[in-house]
Amino acid sequence: MFSRSDESLYQRWIDGDLAAFDALYTRYEAPLYGFLRRQLGNDAEAEDALHETFLALLKDHARGRRAQTFKAWLFEVARHLVLNRSRTSQRAARAHEGVVHLVELEPARAAPDELLQHRQASEAVTAAVQKLPAPLAELFHLRAQGLSYDELASVLGVPLGTVKSRLHELVKRLHQEVSS
Repeated sequence: MFSRSDESLYQRWIDGDLAAFDALYTRYEAPLYGFLRRQLGNDAEAEDALHETFLALLKDHARGRRAQTFKAWLFEVARHLVLNRSRTSQRAARAHEGVVHLVELEPARAAPDELLQHRQASEAVTAAVQKLPAPLAELFHLRAQGLSYDELASVLGVPLGTVKSRLHELVKRLHQEVSS
């Protein structure tokens, strides 16, 4: 279990005592922020993750998951948030690279005919996305942000199978529109 003072402060926080939250936050803000800053390499991201960590503790409490000490549990939750952010940013980067490759406007040192082809391809994709029904266009834009299939299902409030079938339909329609 947690050390006595951390455990009692945490229990008081769960019971609605905001002063107990303040005490825990003050106690762990600097070391947790330092950890997050080193992991994420960005002050704003670290600050966001710091706040997310404390919010996640409330959610995790309901599930009853705890490390042996409050400090270990706090850093475990923070570590998972860092890993999730890393996965999301990697997916977003891959999706962005794919979209940029499709709609790259002016490649460096390209011949005039290549520039024209790239502009035409970009315009074709933009026009094709505009012709999509709203659910498919929304799916295109969310996927371009790097959301996973599970995240798409959660955001859209639909089953995973629906996301997969819509993505299939999306690819099919874009291919038809761009090819014609």
